[in-house]
Amino acid sequence: MTDNTSPEQPATPPQRTSGQPPLPPRPPLHAPDGHRPQIATGFFRALFDFSFRTFITRRLAGIFYLVGLAVIAIAFLVYFIGGIIAGVGALRYNSGGGALLIIGTIILVPVLTFVSILVLRFWIEAVVALVAVAENTRDTAENTRRR
Repeated sequence: MTDNTSPEQPATPPQRTSGQPPLPPRPPLHAPDGHRPQIATGFFRALFDFSFRTFITRRLAGIFYLVGLAVIAIAFLVYFIGGIIAGVGALRYNSGGGALLIIGTIILVPVLTFVSILVLRFWIEAVVALVAVAENTRDTAENTRRR
């Protein structure tokens, strides 16, 4: 669902069926003087915020994802190349076992790599969603106190 309102104008309340009172208008996304609230603070200031009022998780999610992808890619290369080399080496002693090891490596390593990428993405999205809920709850509490 998208909201087609601009940040300069308050959103109009959604339409209700007849017989129900109208919903109140939504508050504007900026302060009455026209300035947006300062959401982002400096990274190191947020990092050493011992009251934990500033969250850095959303800022670092992309970096964590990139590092996770790099680790998964390195693991893929190590296991894929290692499995092929082990399979070729095993062909000398047991041709069936070596062939099975090569085929298993070619099938299982890419599938497990793909599953690892999915799990990494799910975990990062879950943490970011949890932090977003915490930020929205904090903002709602602050807006409630101001009224």
